[in-house]
Amino acid sequence: MEAAQPRFEADRSVRDELASRFFEALEEGDVDGLRELLAADVELISDAGGRAPALPRGVVGSERVTRVLALVPQFARIGLVIEPREINGQSGAIVRDRDGRVLAVLVLDILDGRIQNVRSVINPDKLTHLGPVADAWAIRREYLAARRSFGSE
Repeated sequence: MEAAQPRFEADRSVRDELASRFFEALEEGDVDGLRELLAADVELISDAGGRAPALPRGVVGSERVTRVLALVPQFARIGLVIEPREINGQSGAIVRDRDGRVLAVLVLDILDGRIQNVRSVINPDKLTHLGPVADAWAIRREYLAARRSFGSE
């Protein structure tokens, strides 16, 4: 670590408040709210291990990350639920399908009052300890089919 600086926000109350605002904005599709919480050079990273659909590479920059995150509310239409939780001592959430199966875990790296990284683990091999795991490929197909029908409304 550079110059012994802490990697994450030390003040838990600040971290928890920021995470709460983030997940609220995420669920509501509040693009401006999301953008104001993200560091300018924020990175969205997804770990699927080739076993689930994921971003082909990290997304960098608040504008790009905000555009990706703005799609999340559409997943609620097919029954996905975001449950904010502390994950390994950090602010995060578990994403579940309509049957309560685990689809992904999100973890926020927070420093200086901004979200520096949003890390998503969707690799089913890394999620089994949390309970039954959702079929991410089936959810992707359902989402794409629903998205086509949303466009015709």
